[in-house]
Amino acid sequence: MLQNVAPNALHDSGYRFDPPKCDEDTRMERLLCMTGAAGSGKSALQQTIAERCSGLVILASTFFFSSTDPTRNIVSAVIPTIAYQLGSDNPALREAISAAVAKDPLIFKKSLKTQMNKLIAGPIKDFSRDVSKTELAALPYAIFIDGLDECTDEKRQAELLATIDDCLLQNDALPFRIFMASRPEWAICTALEVNGYLHQKAYHIQLSDQYDASVAIPEHNPPHGHPKDIETLVLNASGQFIYAATVIKFVSERRSSPVDRLWAVLTWTPADRAQPLAALDLLYANIVSAAKEAYEAVHPERDLLLLLRI
Repeated sequence: MLQNVAPNALHDSGYRFDPPKCDEDTRMERLLCMTGAAGSGKSALQQTIAERCSGLVILASTFFFSSTDPTRNIVSAVIPTIAYQLGSDNPALREAISAAVAKDPLIFKKSLKTQMNKLIAGPIKDFSRDVSKTELAALPYAIFIDGLDECTDEKRQAELLATIDDCLLQNDALPFRIFMASRPEWAICTALEVNGYLHQKAYHIQLSDQYDASVAIPEHNPPHGHPKDIETLVLNASGQFIYAATVIKFVSERRSSPVDRLWAVLTWTPADRAQPLAALDLLYANIVSAAKEAYEAVHPERDLLLLLRI
């Protein structure tokens, strides 16, 4: 089991050190889907709510996709990771899941639907038959899946959504509530559209791409920031919190001078060796790369980057 799990994808993974979270007092059916542009706060919401669910002892499992981490940019790691977390704190479930793996050692090579039924739905059904209603009601039920769009294969994204529908949503005997976040890419948009199979089954929250964060950004002043510096950062942010959050994280690095780091951000040019916004660069580089692949798959005779230059 462990070799098929993606420990980096857990909400409290050491690999996700200092993950984005919601500030206090901000942005306070069985499937909740949240879509929004890059940097709109999806992962921060997921992280914050997952931590609160953990404190309430209702957190069943988490999986945070990341396109830059090969252990968590593939759909095949999702179900084993969820199953591992379900069994980690429940001996009865752990025994049932282990029995399923022992019975079929090739289970991790099977379809997502087969894995979901054998490793999650089946063990939960067996568990529910063997325990009291009180014990069943105490079972953690919140499942978080963040960044579905960062999975490397759109078809596999669609397969995971269909599997969740078939094995979890259509099974009233299972207690799970699922919170999923993604950029509005093909797989999830197709499923959630008016004629999509998840339209009537999911509560869909669309984070506005019209919201201008410029008014709120000055409330989160980086240390040692002069009012004119803050104005410059607000202008550079173009209303996106992710820019401000990246700058604050960079400037707040304890091993360096905040003043020097803020100056590095404000005066940076492409010729500089230092990359204060490297994380942001990587995020948007991955978005453009994915868009390029998708465009050229439909229009193999055209070069998207060449069109962008024009």
